[in-house]
Amino acid sequence: MSGLRLDVGFVDYLILAIYFVTVLGVGFAARRAIKSSADFFLSGRSMPAWVTGLAFISANLGALEIVGMAANGAQYGLMTLHYYWIGAIPAMVFLGIVMMPFYYGSKVRSVPEFLRLRFNRPTHLFNAVSFAVAQVLIAGVNLYALALILQALLGWQLWTSIVVGAVIVLSYIVLGGLSAAIYNEVLQFFVIVAGLLPITIIGLVKVGGIDGLFEKVRQTPLGEAGLHTWADTGGTDNPLGASWIGIVFGLGFVLSFGYWTTNFAEVQRALSAKDMSAARRTPIIGAFPKLLIPAVTVIPGLIALVTVQGLGAPDGDMTYNNAIPLLMRDLLPNGVLGVAVTGLVASFMAGMAANVSGFNTVFTYDIWQTYIRKDRDDAYYVRVGRIATVAGIIVGIGTAFIAAGFDNIMNYIQALFSLFNAPLFATFIVGMFWKRMSAWAGFWSLFLGFLAAFTLYILHLTEVLKFNSDLEQSFWGAGLAFVTAVVVAAIITPFTPRKTDEELRGLVYGSGDALVADRVWWRNPVLLGVIAVVLAFLLYIPVW
Repeated sequence: MSGLRLDVGFVDYLILAIYFVTVLGVGFAARRAIKSSADFFLSGRSMPAWVTGLAFISANLGALEIVGMAANGAQYGLMTLHYYWIGAIPAMVFLGIVMMPFYYGSKVRSVPEFLRLRFNRPTHLFNAVSFAVAQVLIAGVNLYALALILQALLGWQLWTSIVVGAVIVLSYIVLGGLSAAIYNEVLQFFVIVAGLLPITIIGLVKVGGIDGLFEKVRQTPLGEAGLHTWADTGGTDNPLGASWIGIVFGLGFVLSFGYWTTNFAEVQRALSAKDMSAARRTPIIGAFPKLLIPAVTVIPGLIALVTVQGLGAPDGDMTYNNAIPLLMRDLLPNGVLGVAVTGLVASFMAGMAANVSGFNTVFTYDIWQTYIRKDRDDAYYVRVGRIATVAGIIVGIGTAFIAAGFDNIMNYIQALFSLFNAPLFATFIVGMFWKRMSAWAGFWSLFLGFLAAFTLYILHLTEVLKFNSDLEQSFWGAGLAFVTAVVVAAIITPFTPRKTDEELRGLVYGSGDALVADRVWWRNPVLLGVIAVVLAFLLYIPVW
């Protein structure tokens, strides 16, 4: 990593040190408010919508977003925008308008707990265990990306950087629980933007503005196709290697909705909101900054593509994953460099904290309390949650080395989503809108949907089936998982007993109390959601 070593000065280190002291201070401050397990795991359900909304989007601004999307920008061009405008916004709006009333109204403490109420304990246990596994794997991605930055900054060995990064996150989560994570995520959102914006601005000045950038992209192997989103998707002859069918169905529907509507690491932020209106607005508030995040991820990826010689080489410092660190090395002066490094560190810590806080909640409530140690006092489960936090981060240190084996961590993340989130979304959405769906249909649709995606992934790895890219395989894997889960639910339901209407009250569409609309128009989730979706469509037009 010698080529990535950053020329940092005293001011840069000072900025980073101030940030570390601040996040630890937030952890100590939040600790004083923890009087119950609900305070530790769900912030006492007391957070205002603007706080949970910013935390919601900041929790997603981890390695996947910063390193992964910049890598995708360099590798796939503007087609990376699909991950934002069709691959996030509609699902975030759907979560706020349609699904949060079920989550928040049923007073569940986690997504797996909702599955236990809607279906049965086997469905609950399978989802709880698979979610816990997925979170420590994804935490490893964030930890690996954080270690890359610390390695570049300080010249440490990779394993040393991984351990140090883990200890920092561990400290404030163990101290302050979800409240510490959420308040730090709000802080981290502004630090991330402040850190990445100078890379975009200075980079664009260097290449002659957006027009100069686009002209230089045309001279790369991406060519003109790298500057369009939909124009070349009639087939698979485009940088992403996917047709519009795979993009719309695999990414825009199954992967996107599977992630945003059922991933507890995100949903947990909305569950901590102070009331139903705030909970519904949480993901929709997050959708507005999400529309503009490509300016500090995808655009820097393109800038790296045209300014960094040899970017994309599979070995050494030139992998796509290093697009952002390489730009920091080449573009930023001291002082500004410290802000950028702090922004990157903040992003990885936010992502990892979301994974870990989701993991410790599900492990404590859905595995330990439900199946191992029932009916203990509240303080006992807070202690278990803190121990689970330590254990989750230790396992995350191990999974960080798995992430290190991928030259584009976005491909790895999408593979995980197709395995875990896509079948879960299918089971959720069918069970939520089809009252007749039975408990055992829920279990088998979830399990066989996962098995279908896993089988396709293995066939891809062994080259029995060949796809144009790893991402195309993820799109089709997600689609296969979804279809399998829906078909299995339809086949099994008629042969198995259904739950009573009373058991399903508040858990399926049309069975709960009518929602009371917020009287203030600018707090109306439907209106805000429609505005977000329209803006996403309008942003596509110049780069169609």
